[in-house]
Amino acid sequence: MKVRHAWGKSEKIELKMTAMIDIVFLLLIFFIMTFQIVAPEGDFNVHVPIVAKEARDTDMPPRCIPPIKIRLTATETGHLAGIHMGGRNLGRNFKALNMELRQIVGDGTGASYLSDVEVEIDSDYALRYEYVMDAISAVSGYVGPDDNVVRVCEKIRFAPPRTGE
Repeated sequence: MKVRHAWGKSEKIELKMTAMIDIVFLLLIFFIMTFQIVAPEGDFNVHVPIVAKEARDTDMPPRCIPPIKIRLTATETGHLAGIHMGGRNLGRNFKALNMELRQIVGDGTGASYLSDVEVEIDSDYALRYEYVMDAISAVSGYVGPDDNVVRVCEKIRFAPPRTGE
């Protein structure tokens, strides 16, 4: 690179590329060595309801196992009033929901129904978001004794929202 001064002389300035390349490689090594792979959080296979009922019925492939229906009811203030699964009232206990689902599906440790089972969550429109997320967490799996996540159900969908019943 040449730089010209106002009085007409030109000087050649050399850039030390070796030092710059060394720094780039040091940064690259630093970022590679400090990168930690973390288990993804909130990664759910969720099917949002389709508006037209006819389209929803024709788009779904036939299943061997019908979806497990979970009903979440809300109070007037939006808090959880109860959890119902298959006609059974589980109170407001998400741990009981997890245990019931594990009895139906299996623990996810062997070749269970894990890939075939689908859960449909039907919640009141006024239910607070935190309770829906707790239901998704209870349905999708649990943390085992060795601090690993054990999957129970991977397919979760939502029923169309209930507005005022």
